[in-house]
Amino acid sequence: MKRFIAAVVVSAMVFSLVGCGETSSAPKTVLSIGYTTASNPNDPYALTAQKFKEVVEEKTQGRITVNDYPSSQLGSEPEMWEGMQIGTCDMAVMTNAYVSTYVLANGALDLPFIFSDSKQARKILDGDYGQKLAKNVESAGVTVLGWSEGGFRQLATGKRSIKEPSDLAGMKIRCMETKTYLAAYAALGVNATPMAWSEVLTALQQGTIDGCDAPLSVLYTNGFPDVSKYINNVNLFYSPLPICISSRVLESFSEEDQQIIREAAQEAVATVRKNNDDSAETMEKDLISKGMTVVPTNEVDSKAFQEAAKPVYQKMESYIGGTWVSDLEKEVGSK
Repeated sequence: MKRFIAAVVVSAMVFSLVGCGETSSAPKTVLSIGYTTASNPNDPYALTAQKFKEVVEEKTQGRITVNDYPSSQLGSEPEMWEGMQIGTCDMAVMTNAYVSTYVLANGALDLPFIFSDSKQARKILDGDYGQKLAKNVESAGVTVLGWSEGGFRQLATGKRSIKEPSDLAGMKIRCMETKTYLAAYAALGVNATPMAWSEVLTALQQGTIDGCDAPLSVLYTNGFPDVSKYINNVNLFYSPLPICISSRVLESFSEEDQQIIREAAQEAVATVRKNNDDSAETMEKDLISKGMTVVPTNEVDSKAFQEAAKPVYQKMESYIGGTWVSDLEKEVGSK
């Protein structure tokens, strides 16, 4: 609970100050935005929060101040999510897989190999499907302002490289504790090990786990050359990063300021996506120079992985309910 004290104070300030925030002489309003990774300009979570902060403060001429809290300072992702639901945490850059434990429909985005590439994923998230999904989240008391991007989650391993499903057999791979991820890893014969992100580096160093999945940019900015040998470009999961705000907090702002907040989120999305595209090759080269081996996608038996993961789709369609899975399959052209 101590980790929420700052967020509680901030939320109280929002509700007490925003009502008189119509003139330049009004007291400043403060928003807090949390995320679990380190504060690094190439980390997609950090870059999302920092660009959002920059745009909001610029467009409001400092009338709204945004404080960003990296490294789980506002709590784990489940703690931040639950805080946003009741208004004790203002904002968070979330991992979609965690959101899907509260809003089942979001699990469709986490299906293994559902997107062929980032371009396709972005188009769908920015289109009708993504808008409907975001609207659906509002029933939980949280508003999705935009779909930032971690990118495809690659496998970081220490013992051996991964090129086909059999290479994963029996390995202990850290994963988020979500139905989709657990089902996907079970289909691949993996001993999936749910674990908080803050514990991953130590677990890899001590050999408690054999690997984990994370976007390239996160692997690059969080010290993985010290604990892993291989980055395997399997493209198992695509990882959207919903920029979330407590609906209570958002609605306490004027319509004009709500629009600024939404626009800032969209600018953050565009910035992160461009950075992911521009920096991937450089990141891989730098990781190789630090002793890591990068297994390129063209050396991975993608078809074998896709075949092994097929049973997950039917299983998750039943769990998620509605037509979210079948609608997404139609969007990507696989049904």
